[in-house]
Amino acid sequence: MRVAVPDLISNSYFPVVASVVLGACREEGLNCTIELISPLNDCVKALLDGKVDFVGVSAHAPLLAFPSWRGVRLLCAQSQGLYWLLVMRKELGIGRGDLAALKGKRIAAVPFVGAALRRILIAAGLSLESAGIEIVVPDAARRPGVNFGLAATDALREGTIDGFFANGVGAERAIFEQIGTLVLDIRRGDEPRVAFGYTMPAVAATEQLIETQPSYAAAMIRAVVKTQKWLKVDPKLATEVGRVLFPALEADLIAHVVKRDLPFYNAALPEPAIAKMNQFARDVGLLQGSLSYDKVVASRFRTLWDAH
Repeated sequence: MRVAVPDLISNSYFPVVASVVLGACREEGLNCTIELISPLNDCVKALLDGKVDFVGVSAHAPLLAFPSWRGVRLLCAQSQGLYWLLVMRKELGIGRGDLAALKGKRIAAVPFVGAALRRILIAAGLSLESAGIEIVVPDAARRPGVNFGLAATDALREGTIDGFFANGVGAERAIFEQIGTLVLDIRRGDEPRVAFGYTMPAVAATEQLIETQPSYAAAMIRAVVKTQKWLKVDPKLATEVGRVLFPALEADLIAHVVKRDLPFYNAALPEPAIAKMNQFARDVGLLQGSLSYDKVVASRFRTLWDAH
């Protein structure tokens, strides 16, 4: 079985990646490999085209290739809540949560993530146009397969951007190197709180796989849940995964980042959370109209989410 993620040197989709590396998939009877397919649109299209069996992506990302959720379902969450962080150049002296200080700044984000940042700023009462906030993609981050968080950290160091909105590993590296400071972390209580429900990391599969090979779908959920449990018991297991897949510095940082994420390691896809996510998808133009919960989530497997 092939599992694709759009971002590998990252904590974003770490539970599904770790489920392969640490052997949880194998224990559940799945012979899986991890594939990095970037950019995100290509990753989701690979699921549509049958080139991969599962994707670990933002919960609303399948809409990029499956309009109105036709032909795809979410199997489980990898963790709860919006998971991107805003880091700004340390020398700017911007305090935690001070979004007003972003006026006139140049912030890097891939377009899909940048859409979330735009909605955050709108919810905080800011207009990008009147505030002169520019959201850009650094040239180095445009190449297929390039890790955006690491490329953004390089751009921050070079001074070509004022900050970036990206995954926790990229943010941690910028903070570790003392070139960036954390300004916004929605997961850990920063405002606007409504943004927590915009999305979450999830695992998705096609309706075809779910209908024809439901045991595989169930096994993947059990593997993710098992891996979440393993990491909660021993966060240092994250370092083992990092040493297999990451550069040396990021391998050293990943256990710290994962430990910070552990309170959000829950495989559930609650109906209120899906409703909020779909509203966000409508707000950014990825979805039209309302859909029932069962049109989005493979709810037949919901008993497996709590199998800790």
